[in-house]
Amino acid sequence: MRDFAETGLVALDLANTWDAYLDEPERLPDAAALRRFCAELSVTRGDAGPGDLAEVRAVRDRLRAVLTADPADRSDALARWTSELPLRPAVEEADGVPRLRLVPVPGASLAGRLAVRAVQELLDLAAEGDWERVRMCAAAPCRDAFVDRSRPGRRQFCSTRCANRAHAAASRARHRP
Repeated sequence: MRDFAETGLVALDLANTWDAYLDEPERLPDAAALRRFCAELSVTRGDAGPGDLAEVRAVRDRLRAVLTADPADRSDALARWTSELPLRPAVEEADGVPRLRLVPVPGASLAGRLAVRAVQELLDLAAEGDWERVRMCAAAPCRDAFVDRSRPGRRQFCSTRCANRAHAAASRARHRP
């Protein structure tokens, strides 16, 4: 079974909990899988129940809507989503320098905490200059999100699995009579 913490970012790893290559594409089928997801990504979870599962899947859908938005509209989609989240600003110190962070309000649900963390991670990616490098895999039927950290910045596939499948399909198409 695939690990959940592939990138270490809740924003991408949660978005990638749907795998169209699997017979059963839902990688969060039950509360136990959600607890494992939270444990792998060091998310304080308490007890994840069936209600949490539905809410977390809704967060995943909203996150995917932000990530799949046209690049020109992605920032607006993120801003709209952020305005709906149970969060507050907090100043945290990092290496003696204060930084403004988004944190969930006390008592926020598991889904709310995951959503706030995902938004903060996307804002951190933007601050690092990687906002334009957040991409969706170009290999059908894959829907995984990734950050293109290649030097030229032209990566199209989330993994070698998808790249190999896409290249093999293109080769077969070229060699058909």
